Amino acid sequence: MKKILGLLFALSLIFTAQAQEKTGPKVPIGGRPNIPSDLVLEFGFNLLNNRPADLSTRFFGSKTFNIYYQHPFRIFGENSGVTFNPGFGIGTDKLAFQNDRNLFNDPEKGPESSQLLDLTEVYGENIQVNKNTFALSYFDVPLDFTYHFNKANYSRGFRVSVGGKVGILYNAHSKITYEDENGLTRKVKDSQNYGFEQIRYGITLKAGSPGFYAWSYFGLNRMFQQNQGPGNNEAQQISFGVAVNLF
Repeated sequence: MKKILGLLFALSLIFTAQAQEKTGPKVPIGGRPNIPSDLVLEFGFNLLNNRPADLSTRFFGSKTFNIYYQHPFRIFGENSGVTFNPGFGIGTDKLAFQNDRNLFNDPEKGPESSQLLDLTEVYGENIQVNKNTFALSYFDVPLDFTYHFNKANYSRGFRVSVGGKVGILYNAHSKITYEDENGLTRKVKDSQNYGFEQIRYGITLKAGSPGFYAWSYFGLNRMFQQNQGPGNNEAQQISFGVAVNLF
């Protein structure tokens, strides 16, 4: 994960350097650097839609963090106020299941499957759970159509975006820390497919200033493969939060 983030940051620096060579650095008074690219950090929370009752999650434990690099292309003319913003980046989502439950392989369904179990069923009755999360990591391609209300200067003013993103799952793992009946601390990190769909796609909505905005994502595909997740669920992802544009 650190190597991928480092690569994304290095690529963004290269694109930024090229943009500065062409246009020169411009820092408007009271505004952010006028660089024709966006490196954004998105923070927020995840919810599961169309889920069975036992697949509920804890709100504050189910967090999301995304880092995306996007470049705007003016469309419909110089002063239309509309840009097309394709990009790439990494999306990470955490799911914190209720009542000390987590996903484990389901032998009856095969190696790429999962079932939701109480941790006590797996690690023993007399345990104290200290940490219990599940994480998903995607390589995402965001695609936004943005309308800038300040048509004279896209680096200032309010703007709204409608678009989507497509992601490829490259890692799914549970992370559990507990104390056993002898008082020993155990840390378990288990990486496998768990029956998740390898590709996700959905609609994104964004609104705010060039430096700070609110965002939301509505997944259109189900998260688990047919009959490979817990039960026969068709859970879909909903995420929302705020973002900071670094440049």
